[in-house]
Amino acid sequence: MTDLNLAAAEALLDTLPARLGGPGGLAGVVHEGRIVMARAWGYADLEAGRPMTRQSRLPVCSISKQFTCGAVLAALGSPEALDDRVADWLPAFEEPRPSARNLCNNQSGLRDYWALTVLDGARAEQEFPRGAARPLIARMKTGHFAPGTSYSYCNANFRILGDMLSEATGRDLAELYRTLIWDPAGMDSAALTPDTRHPVDGVTGYEGAPDHGFLPAHNGVWWQGDAGISASLDDMLAWECWIDATREDAGSVYRRLSEPQTFADGVAAGYGFGLARETVGRAVFTGHGGALRGFRLYRMNARAERLSVVVMLNHEGDAHGAAVALARAALGVAEPAAPLLPEGWDGIWLDRERGMVARIVSGRRSATLHYATRPLSMQFDGEGLSAPGTTIRRDGTALTMALPGENTVRRLIPLEPLPHASGDEISGLYESPEPGSRMRIEARAGAVFATFEGTLGEGRPEPMTPVARDIWRLTVRRSMDAPAPGEWTFTVSRDAAGRVTGGTLSVWLARGIRWRRL
Repeated sequence: MTDLNLAAAEALLDTLPARLGGPGGLAGVVHEGRIVMARAWGYADLEAGRPMTRQSRLPVCSISKQFTCGAVLAALGSPEALDDRVADWLPAFEEPRPSARNLCNNQSGLRDYWALTVLDGARAEQEFPRGAARPLIARMKTGHFAPGTSYSYCNANFRILGDMLSEATGRDLAELYRTLIWDPAGMDSAALTPDTRHPVDGVTGYEGAPDHGFLPAHNGVWWQGDAGISASLDDMLAWECWIDATREDAGSVYRRLSEPQTFADGVAAGYGFGLARETVGRAVFTGHGGALRGFRLYRMNARAERLSVVVMLNHEGDAHGAAVALARAALGVAEPAAPLLPEGWDGIWLDRERGMVARIVSGRRSATLHYATRPLSMQFDGEGLSAPGTTIRRDGTALTMALPGENTVRRLIPLEPLPHASGDEISGLYESPEPGSRMRIEARAGAVFATFEGTLGEGRPEPMTPVARDIWRLTVRRSMDAPAPGEWTFTVSRDAAGRVTGGTLSVWLARGIRWRRL
């Protein structure tokens, strides 16, 4: 048993609506199998004046991944029962294919198919129908790394798992969720709602920020397995109560989901079966977030402390930060004071092997790393920069970046910034055999833009800016599922005579995509 400071958590919960801003939200805390606090605030739909309630269902997005993995375990015993079906989803793959367990643990090495929609010509709000995912995934020929050796977040892993499970059992995924998990857990109103064009219960997601207001967000994706579930706060708190009630049962769904996983070399992995591990004070939590344009969610459970926190927002506030803050308050863990940051950390570096630029912008007490899907705030730890899951150390003029969650250490080579470069040299039409798309780069009076065309259509022109010699940054508003997948890096290739022959385009979710200039 763990004594909690519930009064402190309640006081913090009182401040969340003002701290987060936005139209509405929900939050709750479970301790020792009991709901000790639950709150709904604001509006589910500003235009209709519809209030948010504990029964309002929101798309829980990627939190669905743990339910997909739980259904695999409950229905089949282990993911290995699906191994023979993976090849059907990756018929063009030229490297060793991942196992179903690799898919469950985000160790497949596959590129994320939502990031690839950008390169396939999709526009953010267009419809992405049910049948569009499989052809996009089937065109993959290579991966980021050998399966099992590292970690890379990939929604395709769980889209494949969900469909393979339905095929193997002959049962609809919604039926499997309901009979194997939701009914036993008492999640009475949870539902599979894969078409994001039609949110349930009249809940609207909003984009924007408190300083410039909020507008309804429009989505068009059809997703299942990797996302697609809608649930209320009452449903999610019932899930947390069931987790606690079955915590001593070694065969229970969540106990099996939260078992630590390893990489192929035996090193402990920080992610497995749709759950990430993080530490708050001395408490080890398993949990996951969810994101769709207009929605942000996070849930987390500490088994030893018997503590769960859920935060659900119909806007793009920091649900993860709010959940961690509630956990800290309940556990009595103070936020450590950040020391002053020494000078000299600002700059740009190249992860040459991945073809990705890393940018560091420093402030008085923290530095912001731009490398993966979202900016990461880092603090000085006496030797270098650190944040949960990431440490950066100097190595001469270069940097080494340790990412234990990915089972890798990256070497970052310094780049000489290039404030201006003509796009004339790189203008033209390019083609990529994987994913089978075309890219048109245009220089327009000093401004440079890239437009992608593929099976999903023709995207809008997106701005490109020079970073260093033959290295350009491509910024897109977002992919089709949530925020932009990060800053794309285009590295120019030249022949012996110095002529531009193509290049490589990389972002953390989809790296090393080669293009040939036509």
